[in-house]
Amino acid sequence: MKLSEIKTALPALSELQFLLPSGAKVPAHFHITEVGQINKKFIDCGGTVREEKAVNFQLWEDGDFDHRLGAKKLLDIISLSEKVLGLQDLEVEVEYQSDTIGKYGLDFNGEAFVLTTKMTDCLAKDKCGIPAAKPKVRLATLANESASCTPGSGCC
Repeated sequence: MKLSEIKTALPALSELQFLLPSGAKVPAHFHITEVGQINKKFIDCGGTVREEKAVNFQLWEDGDFDHRLGAKKLLDIISLSEKVLGLQDLEVEVEYQSDTIGKYGLDFNGEAFVLTTKMTDCLAKDKCGIPAAKPKVRLATLANESASCTPGSGCC
């Protein structure tokens, strides 16, 4: 989800909610402790130099149960971040504490923002010898093919 999509969704919300990938709610007393832009420059395992950029939100919650961040306040924080930091309209990543700092993508279900799982991947499979995925074969298809085998057809 891009920053502009978040800004479009926020004005219509009466309550600001974030859901974990499991569907559990991030406690309502969360804070957004950081809004920023992450610029990552790296070399993949095949030797290709790459760059990634994303807007980053850090969600944090503690014992301040009376705190509630509203949609308008988040919109104000985003506006200030755009002005001061020059944020670009990029995909938004969310950091949230679990066993360690978790890194999530972001989606919107019409009522709440949903943290989505992110996965690592090899970006240079063709250069580092990772074999292509084997095709998946349905056993039912094989059974039908073997059922159509007749003596002398050469299928045996």
